[in-house]
Amino acid sequence: MNDVYGFIDAALPWIAIGLMLAVFFARAAVLKKNDGDGEYVSEGMALGMCFGVALSVALHINVGIGMMAGMLLGLLAGSLIAKKNDDTPET
Repeated sequence: MNDVYGFIDAALPWIAIGLMLAVFFARAAVLKKNDGDGEYVSEGMALGMCFGVALSVALHINVGIGMMAGMLLGLLAGSLIAKKNDDTPET
């Protein structure tokens, strides 16, 4: 059973980095298609990283894995929320 945990500790960061890059490049392609309408990606990644570190400390798991998982989830959450265009005045 320790071999399984060792494999997960070694492989999970690489899997998460691959997923994060896939989401990042897919988001970049969508932004290019939509003429630059923004999302809250950087804010989501920052908040996700903070929550990931806090959760990893609380659950006594590796801080690097918690930070990486939080950043990935923050990237996903931030890319789902579209920014409103502030150029048009509200009536």
